[in-house]
Amino acid sequence: MGVTPEEETAESAAALDQMAESLVALWSLAHNAADVPVPATQLRVLFILERGPVNVSNLAAELDALVSSASRLCDRLEAAGLLLRDHGQDRRQVSVRLSGDGQALLDRLRVRRRDDLGRVLEGMSSPAREALIWGLSQFRDAAQAESDAKTETGPDSAGDPFSLPA
Repeated sequence: MGVTPEEETAESAAALDQMAESLVALWSLAHNAADVPVPATQLRVLFILERGPVNVSNLAAELDALVSSASRLCDRLEAAGLLLRDHGQDRRQVSVRLSGDGQALLDRLRVRRRDDLGRVLEGMSSPAREALIWGLSQFRDAAQAESDAKTETGPDSAGDPFSLPA
């Protein structure tokens, strides 16, 4: 008897789950380096801010955290020189943005991650690398479609399935 589509999908999901552990471990090497002054949750804030300034309330919503928790994260990042606070006309509306040092940290992390990934990819044949990139691009597109569908069904079902916990 053949494998059903549901069984094939479950087997693929299990295989991807195992392989993703290797990718996440490799990806995390750069984030856990001795010269990275902040933990993963604070890095997540920096990656959010890289898209542009946000107010602390919107940052908290994106982190799925309390505004007070997001504000404390920003306090620590500001003390480390990685973000800047901007007080608008209305002193109650504070926005935060990356500092030059914050951007430099993210740039340094990207270079390291790409170097780490490149060393692994060098051990693969060219067709295997092409298949990997093609497959991951298909996965990214399907994940985006899934995320878009959840966003359309309501705000409680939206979210980034690949984000780090706050």
